[in-house]
Amino acid sequence: MNILLVVAAAIVSPEGEVLLAQRPEGKRLAGKWEFPGGKVEQGETPEKALARELHEELGITLHTADLEPFWFLSHDYGAEFGFHLLMPVYILRKWQGEPRALEHAALVWKTPAAMHELDMIEADAELIERMKVTWAASK
Repeated sequence: MNILLVVAAAIVSPEGEVLLAQRPEGKRLAGKWEFPGGKVEQGETPEKALARELHEELGITLHTADLEPFWFLSHDYGAEFGFHLLMPVYILRKWQGEPRALEHAALVWKTPAAMHELDMIEADAELIERMKVTWAASK
């Protein structure tokens, strides 16, 4: 089975909401919501890949030193798509620019407790539960 290494960010607003992106038509899992990020290319670190992806997808820039490691997600898409997803997830609280949907259908800010209102991709279910616990503990 192929292993796909991707990286994602929980971009957190000062109000504690997290930016989510809707996958565009024509892409696998179109219409579903996800955390912004993407594939780690050959020769890239996950942090450099995330900085590149967030610039391409959202038009924002960041310093990799501002990425806080949060969790490591592992999800089997084997039966459906033929790969196993490995995804380091980082929290980002500081960036330059206003996020824009350059490669997504839409963007929305949600608290982890409200993310269940969206049709999220399957792999993010455990991540959302972990965020709910973390956000609740920080209050």
